[in-house]
Amino acid sequence: MTPIDRLEGVWNIVPTPFTDDGALDVGSLPGLTRFVAGRGVDGMTILGVLGEAAKLSDEERRLVIGGVLAAAGDLPVCVGVSHAATDRSVAFAREAASMGAHSVMLAPPALTRPNDPAVLAHYLAVAGASELPIVVQDHPASSGVHMSVELLATIADRAPACRVVKLEDEPSPPKVGRLLAVAPNVRILGGLGASMLLEELRRGAVGTMTGFGFPELLVDIVTRFRSGDASGAQAAFFRIVPLIRFENQPGLNLAIRKHLYRRRGAMASARVRAPGPSLDAGTIADLDAILAALGLDDRVSPA
Repeated sequence: MTPIDRLEGVWNIVPTPFTDDGALDVGSLPGLTRFVAGRGVDGMTILGVLGEAAKLSDEERRLVIGGVLAAAGDLPVCVGVSHAATDRSVAFAREAASMGAHSVMLAPPALTRPNDPAVLAHYLAVAGASELPIVVQDHPASSGVHMSVELLATIADRAPACRVVKLEDEPSPPKVGRLLAVAPNVRILGGLGASMLLEELRRGAVGTMTGFGFPELLVDIVTRFRSGDASGAQAAFFRIVPLIRFENQPGLNLAIRKHLYRRRGAMASARVRAPGPSLDAGTIADLDAILAALGLDDRVSPA
C-alpha cells in the first residue's frame, strides 16, 4: 500500500489541548494521541482549522507535531500546513516531513482576488518541496476560496501528490460525484463533522477526515459500508445523527468536541484558546440528554 493509499477510512482531526489558562498542554499530547489511536481510526490529522493551528506559534507547532508523533506509533499522522503565504506552507511541509509525518493537509491561500492560476501555483510549489502526500482541503467556509472540480482535477494531474481531496464544499455529495466523473483517480475524503458521511460514501468517497467526539462510531459506519453492509452503515449513521447535528453547531462545534474529549479522559481541559467559546449549562444539559438517549452516557464521565 502506497502512502496515498493509506488515506482512506476514518482519519480523526484532533483538537489541540490547552490548559485552563490557555497555555499549550504538552502533557496531554501523549494521552490524547493514544486515546485517538485506541478508537480504531486509520489515521489522525493535527493542526487543522479546528486544531486551532492559527492560534499557535511556530514553536508550539513543533511541540504539537513532536508530541503526537512520539506517541502515535504505527498510526499515520497528517499535519496541517495551510498558510496565506506559499513560502510558509512550504516551510511547514518540509518541517512535517523532517519530523516523520505521513502526509500534510493544505488549504488554498487566502487571496484578495482568488484565481485558479494562483491557487494552482501554490499547490505545485508545496508539492515540489516535499515528497509527502498532500490532502487538498476544499473548504470554502474557512479559506474563502471556491475550487471548481476542473481546478481540483488539474491540481491532481499536475501534482500526483495532490490526488487526495478533503471535500467540504457544501453540498458535498454532488461535488464528490462530479469530481470523480472528471478525475476518477482522485481519492476523496469527506469532512464537515461527518454530517454528510453516508451520502459522501454513496457518491464514491473512500472515507472521512473529520473531528468527532466519538471517532469509533464513524469507524463502525465506514467499516460497514466498505464491507458491503450498506444497510448496517445506514442504520448506524441514522442512529447518531442527533449527536452529529448537535456537535456541528457553528461557533460551538470545537467547544463541544473538546468538552467530550475531556469527559472521556483524552485531555485535561476543554479550553478553547482565546478568542473562543465555552459551553453554558444549558448546552451541556442538552448534550447529556442526547448522550443518554443514544446510550453513550457510559462512555463519558460526569460533567
